[in-house]
Amino acid sequence: MRLLVTGGAGFIGANLVPRLVAAGHTVRVLDSQVLGKRAHLGDFAGEFVDGDIRDRAALAAALDGIEAVVHLAADTRVIESIADPALNFDVNAVGSFRLLEAMRARGITRLINASTGGAIIGDAEPPVHEDMPARPLSPYGATKLAVEGLCSAYAASYGFAATSLRFSNVYGPRSFHKGSVVAAFIKQVLRDEPIVVYGDGEQTRDFVFIGDLCDGIERALASGAPGTFQLGSGVPTSVTALIAALAAVVAPHPITVTHAPARAGETMRTWCDIARARRQLGYDPRTRLEDGLAATWQWFNDSWTSQAASSTPRA
Repeated sequence: MRLLVTGGAGFIGANLVPRLVAAGHTVRVLDSQVLGKRAHLGDFAGEFVDGDIRDRAALAAALDGIEAVVHLAADTRVIESIADPALNFDVNAVGSFRLLEAMRARGITRLINASTGGAIIGDAEPPVHEDMPARPLSPYGATKLAVEGLCSAYAASYGFAATSLRFSNVYGPRSFHKGSVVAAFIKQVLRDEPIVVYGDGEQTRDFVFIGDLCDGIERALASGAPGTFQLGSGVPTSVTALIAALAAVVAPHPITVTHAPARAGETMRTWCDIARARRQLGYDPRTRLEDGLAATWQWFNDSWTSQAASSTPRA
């Protein structure tokens, strides 16, 4: 299949694109290189379009000859969306709308849309699932919900086969540029800085290893199943428990912890029910947290020690 991966030079794309190529797909990547970088894709031999999803000319070039789109491009920073909601809306909602319109103009109807779970549902009794009412707590969550709505509308109005995948907290190798919790903690450990916990550490999250998530994306692409699916581990883990597991992995490297006030816009407790994805996609995440953290630590540690700490480690 001839695929376009938007945002394909980011953390998820850098892990997904090589798998898609290995599976026999012809892959083109569109990325603005604001957060992701072309270098993150290593020896990727496919076509790379340096451009923004809000740019109609870049979309036209990227979509030429494409059969399906994996849409990863987004401003995924929750706290920054609170500080600058206009930018988050422009990138996520406006950019996705322009992508959908460009696809519609070219008769491309197969779309895998990267969405989010906890940020869309907001504070609710976990596990969160696809039929829960959405009450976003941040502009980021609201924009991702808007994109899911657009996908649903284009499916009903224009015959799109649109699948929205609600990712939980993704972690793993090649995430050096990410500010997500596992990447942030590991970078603090490597810099011999205290791990900063916002709140009391009892907030729970669903941490899913990047390899399992990529498998879910591939299964969704192969199945053609439309609708919305939660992709996570299906297991709740507190931040305190995450730190304990990480401490065991990085030993004898010391870990110290400091606490800061809880941040507005973040949910306290969330993890997801993945029954629908298991049933309809064959999704089956198997990576234990301890094993995923070990693989992630190894990658970060190798990057850190192979280059000067002041340079940008390989992605």
